[in-house]
Amino acid sequence: MAKKKCPECEECLPAWLAAFGDLMSLLLCFFVLLLSMSSMDAKKVSEAIGSLSGAMSVLEGGTQTEISTKRMLEATPIDSQDETSDTVNRIKQAAGDANEMMEQAQTPTITVREAQDGFVIKMPAALLFKPGSATIENQDALLFLKRVALIIEALPQDMRVDAQGYTDNVKPGADSPFKDNWELSAARAIAVVHELILDGVAPKRLSATGFSQYHPIATNATKIGREKNRRVELHFYGKKNEEQSKVGKSILDKTAGTK
Repeated sequence: MAKKKCPECEECLPAWLAAFGDLMSLLLCFFVLLLSMSSMDAKKVSEAIGSLSGAMSVLEGGTQTEISTKRMLEATPIDSQDETSDTVNRIKQAAGDANEMMEQAQTPTITVREAQDGFVIKMPAALLFKPGSATIENQDALLFLKRVALIIEALPQDMRVDAQGYTDNVKPGADSPFKDNWELSAARAIAVVHELILDGVAPKRLSATGFSQYHPIATNATKIGREKNRRVELHFYGKKNEEQSKVGKSILDKTAGTK
């Protein structure tokens, strides 16, 4: 029995396929027009990402959205860093600018590091004072302190700043008005505090401490080491809750209560 011959295929595509292609093209144009007429609200997208990452800890690098009436009304974008990190970055930027302006001095540079309760700005004494002096004369250093003062003013009011002066183990020279390193370190810390006050920082937020030669960060046996030890540090820390400090009584209080 002879096999049936397969019918010959049409040379052109089926008519329904042409109509289907036209329909897909029209749909594509339609969605392109919709997309072109719509606008992405970046604030709402950022707010949603921050909310999800803070609540579920799913998205990397997110922080929890701060809930407040102002935020709910304005729907402002979420910062990916907390306030302390942002402040440290601003301080580092100011320190970098100051180091660039003072790079010809070939002395230790201004550094910023984070601490357990805040952060610390370390300023070499050579950038601030002449040997045996506690008067700030470097204009670039004064400009840097002005920028620091502006940043302090933008911080919460419970943030405190302690200026700490340090020296090497060499006593002040005979032409210095200070008889020992205790006086010199304290005077330099006070000079920095006075400059910050002149630049607008509230005095109640500041304190000054002198440590003399007894907290070196390098050896005093070399010139480079002694240069590193002569410094003024600004320690930023949050004010402790007064109610918590009253909970634990000192030994003197307990002793006085037993009498």
